[in-house]
Amino acid sequence: MDIKQIITKKRDHQSLTKQEIEYFVTNYTNGTITDYQAAALTMAIYLNGMNEEETVYLTLAMANSGDILDLSELGTVVDKHSTGGIGDKVSLILVPIISSLGIPVAKMSGRGLGYTGGTIDKLETIPGYQTNLTTKEFMENVKKVGACLIGQTLNLAPADKKLYSLRDAICTTESIPLISSSIMSKKIAAGASKIVLEVTCGSGAFMKDRKQATTLAQMMQKIGKMTNKQTICVITNMEQPLGKAVGNSLEVLEATRFLKGTMQEDVKEVVLALGAYMIKLAGKGEDIEENKRKMLEQIKSGAAFSKYKQWIASQGGDISYLEDPAKWKKASYILPLIAKKTGYVTKLDAEKIGEIAMQLGAGRLKKEDTIKPEVGIVLEKKIGEKVEKGEILAYIHADEEMLAQKAKQDLEKVYEIGGKQQETKTVLEILM
Repeated sequence: MDIKQIITKKRDHQSLTKQEIEYFVTNYTNGTITDYQAAALTMAIYLNGMNEEETVYLTLAMANSGDILDLSELGTVVDKHSTGGIGDKVSLILVPIISSLGIPVAKMSGRGLGYTGGTIDKLETIPGYQTNLTTKEFMENVKKVGACLIGQTLNLAPADKKLYSLRDAICTTESIPLISSSIMSKKIAAGASKIVLEVTCGSGAFMKDRKQATTLAQMMQKIGKMTNKQTICVITNMEQPLGKAVGNSLEVLEATRFLKGTMQEDVKEVVLALGAYMIKLAGKGEDIEENKRKMLEQIKSGAAFSKYKQWIASQGGDISYLEDPAKWKKASYILPLIAKKTGYVTKLDAEKIGEIAMQLGAGRLKKEDTIKPEVGIVLEKKIGEKVEKGEILAYIHADEEMLAQKAKQDLEKVYEIGGKQQETKTVLEILM
């Protein structure tokens, strides 16, 4: 078997066999197949697609490229994953809430794929937080604390880890076969028995419209069914960023405020929807609205924030940063964007905001790029909100004055203010 023949087949719109896909995954993981050869095949898949059979073969091959965790001793473990978007800090909030309800959370997350950092990048802005744990440490933390969130540091789906970085670098992220196989291979390898998936759609998501998002969700549910993983998909709106903060430490601060009771409505809607179904799948409550009330009570009582500190401390994080926001390093330049007219925010393109944040250093242009933790954008006005001339629309957080001024000019073009108020809905559909 030869990688050039495999690339040629996919280039010419032919389907790959199970053996060909396994050959590619095995040999790319061990280094026999080079990055440039893998890039060629990945681009061919991006352009020409994969059928359902090929996608399942790719998922299983990547899941089996390393170890498969056995979490059965922990009871029913429900995993949550998002296809990502601009301002997505949901995992930081959900992990302690769900864990505080007695449901174990054993989660493996990724780094940034696109405009902003991933969950791991955000957690690593907390001084001392360790994402590189052994399997034994990972399991012990879940048993002791009820929660553990690490990067792809165990030997779990190593093929996906390599391919994940490559996809980001060569602009092949918006592909249903590649996204679904990436997500589900990690979920299979990480050992959770039930999965709640958030599939984002809109300008700030990989899936630009609801139809694409539904197709992706259905594909992942099919993979879940074939691998005995009960999977629920929640489709959410990513036409504008989620919450106010876009940027790594800025999003950790926003998540921390949420767990203390200061909640942005769109973030609240997504967190409660995903969490309610996690509780349902864990067998801890059939009534979705009652599950949402339970979650809010954990925040009101302080139990969720207490669990947050316990979880972060158990992985070496300095919890004084969670208790005192003033300790966080701030960007060298914080510039306000002032509204030039009165009206309502009618559009706030998430993708363009993500691009601006990346130029500031909040994301990666290349897989080896280093993220700047403190830079980003904080949105004070969002779609549907009334704006008076002279009010602050947003703040730019930058480490260089020239970048700050450029970002301010670019962001001014992104805000569209009109005379009619727009209604927004964040959770669009639940696929059971």
